[in-house]
Amino acid sequence: MANGLTGPAQAFGQPLFVSSATPQMALGTEARTSDGRHFRYALCGSTATVAGSLYATAAELTNHDHLTPAIAAIGATAISVTLGATAVTANQYAGGLLVVDSAPGEGYSYFIVSHPAADLSTACVFTIEAPGLIVAITASSEVTLTPNPYSKVIIVPATTKTGAVVGVATYIITASEYGWLQTKGQCGVLCAGTIAVGAAAVSPSGTAGAVVTDPADASVTIVGYALVAGASGEVNQVLLNLT
Repeated sequence: MANGLTGPAQAFGQPLFVSSATPQMALGTEARTSDGRHFRYALCGSTATVAGSLYATAAELTNHDHLTPAIAAIGATAISVTLGATAVTANQYAGGLLVVDSAPGEGYSYFIVSHPAADLSTACVFTIEAPGLIVAITASSEVTLTPNPYSKVIIVPATTKTGAVVGVATYIITASEYGWLQTKGQCGVLCAGTIAVGAAAVSPSGTAGAVVTDPADASVTIVGYALVAGASGEVNQVLLNLT
């Protein structure tokens, strides 16, 4: 069964080619078919997916980068953070990461379990997974809120990158519903122009959701794609794409 999804010691309640209004498993869950294809469980954004098109993370909210947290001790699981000029809805970042990007505590990433809604420029308490903070943070620390990469995915724009590429839609996932994106293995992908056999395929291409022949230096190794805009000398979130 080439389209049967399997994985290490896991059971999948939602098969390939099915769109679900309710989540059947955690976002980002990986599944594989017997012929070597890999898939990730994703939440579609506000527009239904187009089969054969590339999809990316939701556009970065820069007002949720480099924020000031309240002082918190080692082991703390409730982290109060003052938001920038954009509000948050309840659990908007659940399943994502709270990343400490400036010392003290720089370089540590913590899984966000839940949080309430909060208005712009106000404090919001983010509950992180136990055992909590490994290194204490102070008001001198800075944190960045990063959503799960597979939450509210959007079609890759034609020209300007707004996020990291996360997979290819192999079927229609209804807007605001859950389904599978392909991340590895043989896959049909929309092309912008002719791509020679063996040539690298990259994005953006000038056509939304499509790939194009790679014009880059062949000596460059792509290890992943930035999830947020990065500053020199600071830790930045990257979606790794390594075998």
